[in-house]
Amino acid sequence: MACGGPCSSRERRGEATPPRTPPQSQKTVRDVPVLEIDNLTVGYRGADGWRDAVRDVTLRVAPGERLGVVGESGSGKSTLALATLRFLGAGGAIRAGAVRLRGVDLATLSPGALRAVWARDVRLVPQNPLAALNPSLRVGDQVAEAILQGAEGSLTPAEARRQALDLLRLVRLADPERVARGYPHELSGGMQQRALIAMALHGDPALLILDEPTTSLDVTTEAAILALLADVTNRSGERATLFISHNLGIVARMCDRAAVLYAGELVETGPTAALFATPLHPYTAGLIDSLPRPGMRHTLRPLRPIPGAIPRLDSLPRGCVFHPRCPLALDRCRADRPPLEAPAPDRQVRCFRWREVERGALAGAGEDGAVPPSETMPSAAEPVLSLSGVEKVFPLRRSLAERLARRPPRAVRAVDGVDLRLGRGRTLGVVGESGSGKTTLARCVVGLEERTGGAISLVDVPLAPGLEQRAPAVLRRIQMVFQNPQEALNPYLTVGEALRRPLMRLGRLTRAEADRRVARLLDAVKLDPGYAARYPGQLSGGERQRVAIARAFAAEPDLVLLDEAVSALDVSVQAAVLNLLSELRRRHGTTYLFITHDLGVVSYLADDVAVVYLGQVLEEGPVEAVLRPPLHPYTEALLSALPTLPPDPPRAPIALEGEIPAPSAMPSGCRFHTRCPRALGPICAQEEPPWRDAGNGHRIKCHIPLEDLSTMQGSG
Repeated sequence: MACGGPCSSRERRGEATPPRTPPQSQKTVRDVPVLEIDNLTVGYRGADGWRDAVRDVTLRVAPGERLGVVGESGSGKSTLALATLRFLGAGGAIRAGAVRLRGVDLATLSPGALRAVWARDVRLVPQNPLAALNPSLRVGDQVAEAILQGAEGSLTPAEARRQALDLLRLVRLADPERVARGYPHELSGGMQQRALIAMALHGDPALLILDEPTTSLDVTTEAAILALLADVTNRSGERATLFISHNLGIVARMCDRAAVLYAGELVETGPTAALFATPLHPYTAGLIDSLPRPGMRHTLRPLRPIPGAIPRLDSLPRGCVFHPRCPLALDRCRADRPPLEAPAPDRQVRCFRWREVERGALAGAGEDGAVPPSETMPSAAEPVLSLSGVEKVFPLRRSLAERLARRPPRAVRAVDGVDLRLGRGRTLGVVGESGSGKTTLARCVVGLEERTGGAISLVDVPLAPGLEQRAPAVLRRIQMVFQNPQEALNPYLTVGEALRRPLMRLGRLTRAEADRRVARLLDAVKLDPGYAARYPGQLSGGERQRVAIARAFAAEPDLVLLDEAVSALDVSVQAAVLNLLSELRRRHGTTYLFITHDLGVVSYLADDVAVVYLGQVLEEGPVEAVLRPPLHPYTEALLSALPTLPPDPPRAPIALEGEIPAPSAMPSGCRFHTRCPRALGPICAQEEPPWRDAGNGHRIKCHIPLEDLSTMQGSG
């Protein structure tokens, strides 16, 4: 099971996409919804009995409608999707209620009849395309196999293969014949997801279930996949879509209506524009307030994360399930469960105080005790980190034929002539798509990769290329926080042991001194000292990332590199970590190199930005100059791909042609010219672009004059 569709010609040309007409004005809603979920309760059997992960949820999805389901990890989104498929596994069961597809209760179907429904009427696109594809089968064979299963004997294998090629063309895969012959690992993440979408489009499915289909993709690939899905779901006026996501901006862009789940309960539903512009439940409002919005800066006010965490299934609170984290909770909320009310014909909310929320009662709630950020920016005059002409070249192994033909060795230039300066106490955001060289650059700075050219210095002290050549005093001054703290923390060491090691090895502290310092580090990252006795597996994702940050600060470094350190976190946990990083920087004067593909986070946290593409910096400068408005066509495309929430005006996404080229097949001239919507022609294809000085440290590498770039943005 899988799903999808192609970009419109308007989007492929980079033109603005017309706003969607609300479903009630462009679609005929049938009397029988495609999907009906009635009073659904789903549980998992444990050693001490049943634990209900979804409780008393009722939803409808009409023909042609896209319903988004949002909430933090642990809210029950994926369980709801699996229950819709009746694919819960041996330990799970629908304990009450019903799931009906086109009026048929799936719980009444035999296993054979259920498999027929899966093959004919329902498609699932999961979060991880590589895990969903069979690594031992060619992509074309997998798509053809799905077509044959749905055809129920009405097609020959040759006809199925022809239809598979047609579907790969439909999802705008370049060279579909080559993709069909390839194996999943030979495709990029975006190509894998398109192949899954092609697999989902065979036949005429009534329901598409999209479970976090773009979470692992960078912003431009995500924008292309979303445009593809929008086109697919628009083409069929009868097909319903259930879109599961924790990304509110994507749901606002993609869906007609949204449903908000919290700890297994439905707390609010409504049209996406109205729900995100005027939330009625404190949880929905808290999710929205956790997001960095355009114009927000960490120097003006901290984000407002929701305190606490989603309760475990074995310790659900009495009364309103959200009351332990709610700033408006009353005694009544702690004792009684609120009913699901209908403030308007198209909205529902489960809250005793929704009228006060609507009137703005949450404005300023939860900000007591927040440390006001400093409005003064650190000076860029004193450089902590300097990079000059940094290069990293990976030689490619020659084939036997190449060696016999005595062809010269080939190489991949992952980082190519990068010059950067990072001032003390400042944050440099390094942005770009996957494959642009961001992480390789960071690994060269840390010493995990030995650079093959150029120079790097830390506070005017030259850094040796590799870790082994650097003294312990130098190692202490540079620390790194990775994207996945689960992999970065040793599962067999307690939190206290993980923090104590760098203190004793790099800081030369005694065991007693290190233990006292561990307690202070945990307090600095807002964790109780009792966490020192816990193992990583006993912590939430946000708590593990806080421990990883505490470990990075244990050695009192001058520079901390953060590689996608918040990209895998829920919005509320992300907000808490961003506030923490801002506060630690203010306290310790630490300098950050922040690697991410999320320009929203960069706009909020960074002082300076470097935009990287195929190993080169294409634009750099202060964040305000680089992003408002973006001048380089690549920066413009990255920013346009960032989804926005109402009432912010939606951006017209710029669809970049094709995938980012492989570093082994580097384009000539300007490296971005093969995908640039503003390319000038032969000069871009043949000549390296010059640096253009926009003033105040803002530089742009582009053939288009600054005046013309400014005019294109409507600012000149």
